[in-house]
Amino acid sequence: MRPARTHRRRLAAVTAAFGGLLLALAAAPVAPAAPAASADPFVPATPVEANGQLEVCGTKLCNEHGKPVQLRGMSTHGTQWYPHCLTGGSLDALARDWKADVLRVSTYVQEGGYETDPEHFTDLADRLIQQATDRGMYVIVDWHMLDPGDPHANLSKARTFFTEIARRNQGKNNILYEIANEPSGVSWSRIKSYAEQIIPVIRAVDPDASILVGTRAWSSLGVSEGADESEVVNNPVRAANIMYTFHFYADSHRDAYLAALSRAADRIPVFVTEFGTQNYAGEGANDFAMSQRYLDLMADKKISWVNWNFSDDHRTGAVFKTGTCDAGGPWTGTAPLKPAGVWIRDRVRTPDHFPAS
Repeated sequence: MRPARTHRRRLAAVTAAFGGLLLALAAAPVAPAAPAASADPFVPATPVEANGQLEVCGTKLCNEHGKPVQLRGMSTHGTQWYPHCLTGGSLDALARDWKADVLRVSTYVQEGGYETDPEHFTDLADRLIQQATDRGMYVIVDWHMLDPGDPHANLSKARTFFTEIARRNQGKNNILYEIANEPSGVSWSRIKSYAEQIIPVIRAVDPDASILVGTRAWSSLGVSEGADESEVVNNPVRAANIMYTFHFYADSHRDAYLAALSRAADRIPVFVTEFGTQNYAGEGANDFAMSQRYLDLMADKKISWVNWNFSDDHRTGAVFKTGTCDAGGPWTGTAPLKPAGVWIRDRVRTPDHFPAS
């Protein structure tokens, strides 16, 4: 029928035209497709996201992938004196402007500290732990014993404090416990005995956290009382996943101390949980040249470190200019910092402490 024939002719014409178009397209050069937009690879925003649960491996502190890491950060001053230096703004600056990996929360036992109000100082330490955690930093919980220098004098208090702090922070992967700040006037065996009683208290609640053990003579590995690291090397604490602490103040603690740290780091895991660029009281002139020798050694041997201290105390070693904390900042940049603060901020910010991929 006519309508059918007309339909078939039109269909044939359309088919022929479409086929011609396909042939033309096939013959034409094809422009390369634009590359698909790709999202940047995930870059961990914080030290804890980058490294996860830390663990001692051999003589190093290692991340969850077994790679040695070097943490850099700051210690608070005594929280009984300078809690107003530890605000949301100052801790934001420490984490983001300074790019610190770790905050050491120093809870003094005496000197108006923990023993005067255990509940208050436990709550305060816990709040600071949470604030640092919220900013992706590691936290050293420092039991800041000084006088008396025998850690056994505060053994029962330490049991109570560490049990409660570990309980409140159970499940966190960013906590390290420093169980005795600076023992003095006692033998290494006495300090070791204390450590072997406190470590199980923490392990019962937090089996994975690394624990930092103070050494003889104000955590000098014994050097300040005429000994050296060999007493620890030859008689280590009977526990796994622990490190030994070393403290130095560059203007007072010279080559003998530097040499002891270097030797010790080749034999035992060492963490420098406190140092300053001044004399042993955190006062006087800054010796940046000697301090840099220590920092170079610690970088070479991947020894983690924490500087004393993140406050506006009048002494040279407090990083903020006096009055900064009372004024509520400013906290960022170098304007509010003393010379030691400018120097140490620059070295905390050095970006090479994350493990290579």
